[in-house]
Amino acid sequence: MTQQKGKVTGIGGVFFKTADKSKTLDWFRTHFGLAMEDWGTVFRWRERDEPDTKGNTVLGVFAADSTYFDPSPHPFMLNFRVDDLDAIVAHLRAQGIPVEVHPPYPNGRFAHLVGPENVKIELWQQAVPDPYDP
Repeated sequence: MTQQKGKVTGIGGVFFKTADKSKTLDWFRTHFGLAMEDWGTVFRWRERDEPDTKGNTVLGVFAADSTYFDPSPHPFMLNFRVDDLDAIVAHLRAQGIPVEVHPPYPNGRFAHLVGPENVKIELWQQAVPDPYDP
């Protein structure tokens, strides 16, 4: 039996705004020993049931005045990994949910929508192979 495509497979990242981005990045470096870049950091992992399948989850830090989460009024955004961006976008649009699909990036394909309580949701189909995998 073939599994249906167009599913959320996990959390792709946690993204939030901060009033003092530099101080926040330094806090994560100092207290957790994280290798924070200007945008945040990435946690690399492997699928438990398919150890050859690699993935990552991002901790993204944005300045308080960032417009990336617009039109959401919230200081955070959810990012979900998906197995087939085209399939899930078609499914959402068929339900009348507006979805904006973006051009591909080196680390994958993205789409944005606004969910319950006006929370911005980013859907991410990771590039294979992952260009950031050392």
